[in-house]
Amino acid sequence: MDNASLKDLSIAAEYFAEVPFFDLDPMQIVWHGNYVKYFEEARCQLLRKIDYDYPDMKQSGYYWPIIDMRLKYVKPARYGDKLICIAVLKEFENRLKIEYQVQHAQSGEKLCKGYTAQVAVTVDTFEMQLISPPILKQKIEDYCEQL
Repeated sequence: MDNASLKDLSIAAEYFAEVPFFDLDPMQIVWHGNYVKYFEEARCQLLRKIDYDYPDMKQSGYYWPIIDMRLKYVKPARYGDKLICIAVLKEFENRLKIEYQVQHAQSGEKLCKGYTAQVAVTVDTFEMQLISPPILKQKIEDYCEQL
């Protein structure tokens, strides 16, 4: 399996949230930094789905810090809005790239989109790996066999 064949599989997960008051800024819309939190929650759902969540990563000898993150804000979310954040695995060979879309759960209206990129570093020395460790590919293949 490689990045090209991954595109056909569309490995994705969803995170649902209702916007709490404490996520708002003085304009009474979701503060821009909170979308990062929504991305993180969806990413954790995706990693759990392939059985390679953060504790599993550490146990396998690697941390996966985020090295790049992009967000594009389309429309604001407001207090009480029900949101869905969709995370889709896009790359895994040299980095873990996940794309996101935050939308209104009921209308499907797009509010924010973006991506994160993570690379493997060893737990003991923090040495960056130029290719993803075999454990990630194995976890993805194991997940795909269950489909």
